[in-house]
Amino acid sequence: MNESLAYVDDRWEEMIGGKIVMMSPASMNHNRVHGNIYRVFAHHLKESTCEAFTDGAAVYLTDEDFYIPDVMVVCDPSKVHDDGIHGAPDLVVEVLSPGTAKYDRGRKKEVYEKCGVKEYWIVSPVEKTVEQYLLRDGKYALHETYALLPEWVLSRMKPEDRAAVVTTFKCSLYDDLTIDLEDVFARVP
Repeated sequence: MNESLAYVDDRWEEMIGGKIVMMSPASMNHNRVHGNIYRVFAHHLKESTCEAFTDGAAVYLTDEDFYIPDVMVVCDPSKVHDDGIHGAPDLVVEVLSPGTAKYDRGRKKEVYEKCGVKEYWIVSPVEKTVEQYLLRDGKYALHETYALLPEWVLSRMKPEDRAAVVTTFKCSLYDDLTIDLEDVFARVP
């Protein structure tokens, strides 16, 4: 053993409801999806005061809660500090994993809502869906669930039903940003 090498612990932790929760390493498809979403926002925002952050940046919201979202967008530069984001991001994306889904749909969603995150996405790499929640009068409302349907499902649909399938959507924060589900789930088998 080389004692001159520092031990590196690459596990992350979050505080959820006052309890420290260790985060497991993410699957490859989880990584692909959050990376794809980050690239969409980073490219779109390169000339903006808003900034996209990916997995690894902490957001501090309450005395009992700090999270490491998969992707977030922050438009107020005063919230960005060396140790993370202090205050509500404008958008948060959580990509579901078996170990985190209950938090992403439960406590985290409630805290994001209470703290004023304007838009919240819950993304399933397995189902290839994006649930888009928008903050309306202090409460999240499910705006829409978008699904990237497999070709075998599409091939069994009537032409008019197939033509009605939505494959792109807008982020509520930007009128000029259209998100394509093919981009979100690129390289996810």
